Amino acid sequence: MALLDRSLREFLDDVAAAGRTPGGGSVAALVTALAAALLAKIARTSTAWPDSRGIAAQAESLRDRAAPLAQADAEEYEAAFQAREDEGEAGERRDFALGRAYARAAEPPLQIARAATDVAELAVVVARNGDPAFHADAVIAALLAAAAASSAAELVGVNLTTSARDERVREAGRLAESAARAAEEARAARE
Repeated sequence: MALLDRSLREFLDDVAAAGRTPGGGSVAALVTALAAALLAKIARTSTAWPDSRGIAAQAESLRDRAAPLAQADAEEYEAAFQAREDEGEAGERRDFALGRAYARAAEPPLQIARAATDVAELAVVVARNGDPAFHADAVIAALLAAAAASSAAELVGVNLTTSARDERVREAGRLAESAARAAEEARAARE
């Protein structure tokens, strides 16, 4: 059964169970989707804000972009571990196959970092313009998205252990930094 088709309790049990997946990447994707959903709620509640409907639609789009990454991350990470355990090939061929598997496993976390950064940046707009009664929720959405971006960036680096100079590792780091800055902007928006 797909992760998104499970109840929240089942998903939590899956995360807590012995086994490799779902793990940190799936959790980061779900946190990103939840932060986006929270922004959609705030925008829908901010009826005096002329752009609220468009912002709610953007937040929903980000939620829909992030949520499936929970499954993608679990599948690619599991495939990388399967490749590692595969005894069929040896030497350079095995190294090449492992490198490709881990490069594929790095892609969902990179996508999570991108989506989470977009959510954090949207949270700044919501924090500045949304109903002031929900400012704290906009800040929370930004903080959650920033944490997810940072977590996903860590996974990109772990999966691409060959070089910290890999452009994907550097991009993930930049995204995490941007998301953290956005969270601070959201926090300061009404002060």
